[in-house]
Amino acid sequence: MEYNENKAHYLAVTAIIKKDGKYLVVKRADWEKAFPGKWTVPGGKLEKSDYINLTKDTSIHWYNIFEKVVTREVLEEVNIHVNNIGYLTSMSFIRPDSVPTIIVSLYADYESGEIKLEDSLTEYKWITLEEAKEIDLIEGIYEEIKMLDDFLKTGKAIQWCKN
Repeated sequence: MEYNENKAHYLAVTAIIKKDGKYLVVKRADWEKAFPGKWTVPGGKLEKSDYINLTKDTSIHWYNIFEKVVTREVLEEVNIHVNNIGYLTSMSFIRPDSVPTIIVSLYADYESGEIKLEDSLTEYKWITLEEAKEIDLIEGIYEEIKMLDDFLKTGKAIQWCKN
């Protein structure tokens, strides 16, 4: 199969990290191409190096790639370790530089570490669902946090919907 620019996407993975009933949000730097100055959750792009040099889990496959990416990205972006990673939802958008992007949204428990932000992030907060309403989040992130909050309370998976 030939490379087809029309089928190529960035693939990013994010995590809503929970600790003591609160959720971690971070503020993007004003110079970021996508969503400058907006609050979001940690995450980043899948890179071929996230799996290519690892031992395959079957003769042809690597498993748990999203979990590995989000673990790496959270450590790089905010310097903390996470565990108990699970799937929440997915979405797509076209970046300002015209690159189509798929984002897989996961959730995770805080495990350890002191927060230290990388250069592309300027602030962080641990917030409740109520506090999330007052923050200038990237559109859709509040609903994702609410989905997770509802899931944690009921144990039932809920699909994303605009609140």
